[in-house]
Amino acid sequence: MSTFQAPKGTYDLLPPDSAKFLAVREAIAAPLRNSGYGYIETPGFENVELFSRGVGESTDIVSKEMYSFETRGGDKLALRPEGTASVLRAALEANLHKLGNLPVKLWYSGSYYRYERPQKGRYRHFSQVGAEAIGAEDPALDAELIILADQAYRTLGLRNFRILLNSLGDKECRPVYREALQGFLRDLDLDEETRRRAEINPLRVLDDKRADVQKQLVGAPVLRDFLCDACKAYHEEVRALITAAGVVFEDDEKLVRGLDYYTRTTFEFVHDGLGSQSAVGGGGRYDGLSEMIGGPALPSVGWALGVDRTVLALEAEGVELEVPATTSVFAVPLGEEARRILFGVVTELRKAGIATDFAFGGRGLKGAMKSANRSGARYTIVAGERDLAEGVVQFKDMESGEQTALPLEGIVEAVRSRLG
Repeated sequence: MSTFQAPKGTYDLLPPDSAKFLAVREAIAAPLRNSGYGYIETPGFENVELFSRGVGESTDIVSKEMYSFETRGGDKLALRPEGTASVLRAALEANLHKLGNLPVKLWYSGSYYRYERPQKGRYRHFSQVGAEAIGAEDPALDAELIILADQAYRTLGLRNFRILLNSLGDKECRPVYREALQGFLRDLDLDEETRRRAEINPLRVLDDKRADVQKQLVGAPVLRDFLCDACKAYHEEVRALITAAGVVFEDDEKLVRGLDYYTRTTFEFVHDGLGSQSAVGGGGRYDGLSEMIGGPALPSVGWALGVDRTVLALEAEGVELEVPATTSVFAVPLGEEARRILFGVVTELRKAGIATDFAFGGRGLKGAMKSANRSGARYTIVAGERDLAEGVVQFKDMESGEQTALPLEGIVEAVRSRLG
């Protein structure tokens, strides 16, 4: 055992479990790639102001959970707690919005960091796949992203998830609601920290998970009643489009999400099999974020889906992913001459695109075959001095146990034909 361990609240991804995470990432990314989204990768840390402006200083993410530090050169940086602000910053810096092809559609995958209280499904280091559509105000774009996330989850085999949907209004109607909500909150018995939050962004109080706070929120003004006609029409079109696509959702008038930049459409994917950490992903429209971080007006929408939470949701439903074997063929040499020749065969099989491994370390046949079994190999190639003298190798089907002598010459084509 090492002297060092992974930091508290983090985890290492190791085989064979890591194959599940890769399969989940691929399943989420596949419908995005098929819908015009290009891959983007951003640094693991950014200027701390990017998140305090964009995510919001009143959020727990910025005020309590963000890993921030000062470099030797005096720069104030933060490990990224979420992906949207970084992706938008990168798109603006590269002037992607000026290329005349809006919306700019991007997807990403990576690790994010928050100083959480560690528990199952809630870590200080977690993995997400996200998508952003930058530069267009169109209900069809909001609907597209919700439909693609739904498609990704159903492709994985998830069934017991729910989609919660709400509208947060825009800069025209939300201020009116904000004032009404603040008036309501001032009459409640709230602690000093919650009162401070109510003055900065009262919608954050609606997201408070404490039972004593939620009890007092009964009868609070509902944002739906304050939406302007434009926001009502926009929301109804989003609802109609996803309904027409066969996507089932639930209206949730208290859904505000944990980030300050959302406007109009907001949504969340929840799975009731995960207990208190039921959210597996979510997102929404953020029409003002570009201006918050110094860019032009660029209405945008996006989401992020948690890879960790999705894996837990699959386990809760008992869904076993079909993870492809990492090794198709395992080569076992018996003797030095066989070791030299079979290593050359392994190299040629790999060049031909066949996943192949080799019994390293000079182990005997019994130990090498155990390694072949553990690798999940479909076939093994075994050769000793007598086999090589006859110009053949022993080709064994690991499922049926059938073993056949195949000519060493042309072995690559022979293996390829058996693998189909």
